Amino acid sequence: MANSNTIVVEGKVWKFGEDINTDFMSPSFSKGMEWEEQKKTVLHIHKGFTEGVQPGDVIVAGANFGCGSSRQQAPANLKMLGIGCVVAESFGRIFFRNSVAIALPVMACPGISEAFDEGDELQLDFENSVVKNLTKGTELTGAKMPEDLLKIVRAGGVMAVLKEEAAA
Repeated sequence: MANSNTIVVEGKVWKFGEDINTDFMSPSFSKGMEWEEQKKTVLHIHKGFTEGVQPGDVIVAGANFGCGSSRQQAPANLKMLGIGCVVAESFGRIFFRNSVAIALPVMACPGISEAFDEGDELQLDFENSVVKNLTKGTELTGAKMPEDLLKIVRAGGVMAVLKEEAAA
């Protein structure tokens, strides 16, 4: 997925609407479950997602993806499922920061909801903020990630950056 210069993600789209709460990504009723059971609860609000999601798949969503509580486990669960990236109209602030901290590529992109259908193939050039719908042959430009946040994602997360800095 990534090298030191570029992050490009390609995958099958799972589509979600607006205001997808972190509680749907890390439901309280799944606390204490083993991962094999817990993963069946992640985004269970989407019929077919828990049974059909595969590593490398991507999420396209409406506005305010990751709103709600500051559950750090929400983006971690997506990463553990193997989600390649999340591209949404906008994000809940804490979800966005928690995603960057664990190197889950997330990008806000106006018009993304209407540009993709469930099952389309998406390609994200994270460095250049370009999203392509490979199925339809269309392209959008998303919000540019600040360089300090790109550095964290490129490095593999905030802990990797801290280890690099401590070693220097």
